[in-house]
Amino acid sequence: MNTPTATSPVITQEEALDQWLYKALTGDHQIAIWRTPKTNSAEIILDQSGKTKRVNLELDALPQGFIVHPFADQEDGKAYFLEASEYVKFEIGQSITQEDGQSYERIGLSPSTIKRQIRQLIRKCQPKKSSDDFTSTSKERFIETVQKCIEAITEGHLSKVVPARIQKIHLNEDFDVAKTFLSLCKAYPDAFINFFHIPNVGTWLGATPEILIKTEGNYFQTMALAGTQKAEGEDPVKNAAWKQKEIEEQAMVSRYIVNNFKKIRLREYEENGPRTVKAGNLLHLRSDFRVDMEAANFPQLGSTMLKLLHPTSAVCGTPREASMKFIYDHEQFDRCFFAGFIGPVNIEGQTAIYVNLRTAQFINEEVLLYAGAGVTADSIPEKEWEETTLKCDIIGKFIQ
Repeated sequence: MNTPTATSPVITQEEALDQWLYKALTGDHQIAIWRTPKTNSAEIILDQSGKTKRVNLELDALPQGFIVHPFADQEDGKAYFLEASEYVKFEIGQSITQEDGQSYERIGLSPSTIKRQIRQLIRKCQPKKSSDDFTSTSKERFIETVQKCIEAITEGHLSKVVPARIQKIHLNEDFDVAKTFLSLCKAYPDAFINFFHIPNVGTWLGATPEILIKTEGNYFQTMALAGTQKAEGEDPVKNAAWKQKEIEEQAMVSRYIVNNFKKIRLREYEENGPRTVKAGNLLHLRSDFRVDMEAANFPQLGSTMLKLLHPTSAVCGTPREASMKFIYDHEQFDRCFFAGFIGPVNIEGQTAIYVNLRTAQFINEEVLLYAGAGVTADSIPEKEWEETTLKCDIIGKFIQ
């Protein structure tokens, strides 16, 4: 980062984000902004092609960009892809100058005018959705669904299923995308903070704790994240006590990953965990898996595992096909990108794809919060409702 000079225009990172958002929204461009876990850098991709691109999941063949895939596979198996017409990166908390490799777009408007126009444009975001997808899921409806899940598990049709619900909230008059993004970065240092906008497709903001696949150099990584409880007390991670329901739920996800390794005859991998991790106001159980792709002679492991893993049992259930059918039969809304996957591809030698959890969708003057709960034979419907409420609050409290 250059030292500002007397002639260098200097702005804050919030103003820089506003200028990129303004350029994207007024130009009808696609944009993705993110902060990877345990870093302090905001990264931005702007796609000025004017084309909504959908690509095959061959990650190594893709240019620098950002991938977005819905929960449900499309018939052709493709994902949305924002190709980097421009890519910038800057440190959060530091002033930005024009000499910093064009770290921002200078626009001849006052900061307040830019913010006002961004607000107006965000409030007009309108993807193609059915009217059913604008309705909050009632508590009675969700609890009824959970009870049906337990019945299906008890009857032996399923081992686990992950029903989801929607909570609709009104978008505040003074909602500020850039300020909210930076607040999320500060509040959730271990999450993948993200905002993306694809005109006529979707506008989303989130803070997900779960990586689906990551490749960097010769190494592949994934994780099994499941089991949920509220983080309480001065040292919630140290004092966490897990019940058999949560332990088994997380073990199912770990077994799911290992079984997919077996499908491709991959035997050499490292597994660490499970351990308790904190994600916002919640605790989860997490196991990490790591593979040396060079030693395994499997350079395309990232693309292969991405296709095998999604959707994981953490967002769908076990067995997968039966769980998917149950979800389609009982959920009265389209999950769209919730529980799908998102993330940067081939940026600075790294690809990192995350499960799109703890996320919100902007539709006109409303915001849809999405959350799911892993249901097993030991689930208590009222507790599953409470869990989804806590998950919705992770993003919802920053919007309201």
